[in-house]
Amino acid sequence: MIRKIMIAVAALVGGTAIGGGAAYGVVQWAPQWLPGMHKQPAASEFVPTGTILAPITFADGRLSGYVSFECQLEVPKGKGEEVTKQLPVLLNAVNMRSYRQPLASGPDGMIPNLDVFRRVVMDAAREVYGPELVRRAVITQAAPI
Repeated sequence: MIRKIMIAVAALVGGTAIGGGAAYGVVQWAPQWLPGMHKQPAASEFVPTGTILAPITFADGRLSGYVSFECQLEVPKGKGEEVTKQLPVLLNAVNMRSYRQPLASGPDGMIPNLDVFRRVVMDAAREVYGPELVRRAVITQAAPI
C-alpha cells in the first residue's frame, strides 16, 4: 500500500519537474513556437551628443588628465528631436558627475575607463530625460588630450 502511494507521489513529482523544465526550455530557447511570446523589437534611433570633454581622475581624486568622448544615445524612434533640445542640460549633468568618478585606468592613468563613463552618461540621461526615454549610451570615440 505504501509502495503504491510512493510510486504515485514520485510520478507526480517527476512529471511536474519534466513539464516545468520543458516549459522553461521552450520559453528560453524557442519563443517563436509560442505565438503570444514573440515580441518585435521597438524601433529606435541614435542621437549623437557631440564631443564631451571630461576629466580623468584616479580613485583617490587626483587629476590624471582630460579625455574627449563622443557618444550616442539610443532612444525610441521619433524622440530624437526631444533629446536633442536638452543636450546642453545632459552635457552639464555629465560634467557634474565625471569629476567624481574614477575614470582613469592603466599604469599612467591616461586610459579612460569606458564602462564607468558609460554609466556616468546613463545616470545623467536618466536624470535629464527620465528613466524610460534613453535605452543605452554607446561610446563611439575616446581620446586622451
